Amino acid sequence: MLAQVIVLAGPSGAGKSRLAERLGLPVLRLDDFYKDGSDPSLPRITEGPNAGLVDWDHPDSWIPEDAVKTIATLCETGTADVPVYDIAHDGRTGWQSLTLGDEPFFVAEGIFAQDIVAECREAGLLAAAYCVTQSPSVTFWRRLVRDLRERRKPPFVLVRRGLALMRAQPLVVADAATKGCVAVYPKHGYVAIDELTAPRRHP
Repeated sequence: MLAQVIVLAGPSGAGKSRLAERLGLPVLRLDDFYKDGSDPSLPRITEGPNAGLVDWDHPDSWIPEDAVKTIATLCETGTADVPVYDIAHDGRTGWQSLTLGDEPFFVAEGIFAQDIVAECREAGLLAAAYCVTQSPSVTFWRRLVRDLRERRKPPFVLVRRGLALMRAQPLVVADAATKGCVAVYPKHGYVAIDELTAPRRHP
């Protein structure tokens, strides 16, 4: 085994991507394993103002099997081809190569990351798993600003989705904890991961 994965789960907008960038480790974006928007198996919102729209916050909207296979390939060989997903266009736009180089760790981050923790641990791929969290109101505003800036969806959809996610955030964090993640604020997660990885990265 050449490397191990550090999983970062947590609500959308909680700071997973920022933490991953700050760590300076190679990053596998699990959001790139979403299904294409044309996939008939995508789950739909069944009630409320967004009824009928694709439920991108449902775990059936992504392909965890592909994510785990890619993680295993990275751990075993140090390189893997990964999809490039464009959220604004609801689909994959190509592929790119992710190479770890000499790094003994890499990060896999995404809103469904908690769902692969057990499988990664059983396969000996997992170094650690965290659920990044913030105040629900802080997460709401950070997510909304980001999504509006990137024009991910129409503004009214983003606001309604954001309010629903804010109400659901405590349940998301609790679910991640039951699936093996340690809940942390970003700054505490940085310290914990730095302490974990430093001995092997900087002997």
